[in-house]
Amino acid sequence: MNSSMLFNITTFAYLISMIVFFAFLASKNKSIGLAGSFIAYAGLIVQTVAIALRWKESYDMGVGHAPMSNLYESIVFFSWTIILLFAYIDIRYKYRIVGAFVVPFALLGMSWAQLGMNTGIEPLVPALQSNWLLYHVITCFLGYAAFAVACGISIMYLIKTAVEGTNSSTTASAGGLMSLFPPLKVLDDLNYRSIMIGFPLLTLGIITGAAWANYAWGTYWSWDPKETWSLIVWFVYAAFLHARITKGWVGKRAAWLSVIGFAATIFCYLGVNLFLSGLHSYGGSKM
Repeated sequence: MNSSMLFNITTFAYLISMIVFFAFLASKNKSIGLAGSFIAYAGLIVQTVAIALRWKESYDMGVGHAPMSNLYESIVFFSWTIILLFAYIDIRYKYRIVGAFVVPFALLGMSWAQLGMNTGIEPLVPALQSNWLLYHVITCFLGYAAFAVACGISIMYLIKTAVEGTNSSTTASAGGLMSLFPPLKVLDDLNYRSIMIGFPLLTLGIITGAAWANYAWGTYWSWDPKETWSLIVWFVYAAFLHARITKGWVGKRAAWLSVIGFAATIFCYLGVNLFLSGLHSYGGSKM
């Protein structure tokens, strides 16, 4: 069995997990929610093995690099980090319903990677032949995953406020769908905590990216579109934290800013790679 087959199994596991989580939404049966989590965990384990196997396969082919060098591999790794952070939140906070709003992000990534991209292992271009590749990709994508989780939680917050309003005294009856959602204050806090995880990781990603740029191109910063959009994303989340700490921004404003921040993150990651040219123009197939 090769890594491609394991990635296909992973995609199927995330699909089943999402369906089970949606069934959890419909049935409000805790056992179904637990099954959704376990299936996601099983997919995570299979994907971890697949990533390790693809790394080994690259050495067997004489290429020998971490499986994070092209768009296909980066999306696979992005999906892995999303489920990893979901598992952390699920195990620590026991709010299983979050999976219905986070697992779909990982499934979309895996589906796109498996169905629409070249999955071959290729030699690294000269600019990627550096240990900074590993440091930069890991920090960036852990940060991106934290923002994806924050976005999913923010969507939950916005749905709950639309149904119930912001007054906790108007919460839905025990049998209602909203009874599965964490309280608004908890959702707001989880959004903040997720961004507090993602922001320093993004900062490290930008720093390691600058060091990598200096190694590859002889300059730390060149206002390449990828670099510029990374800075834009950093400012969006810096504004979120600044407004939260100094102005007390909570609730819907914070949730919307989190959603906007993740939209900017996705454009920085995919839009720039696919639609804009620059030093990262090889990002259509490479990182």
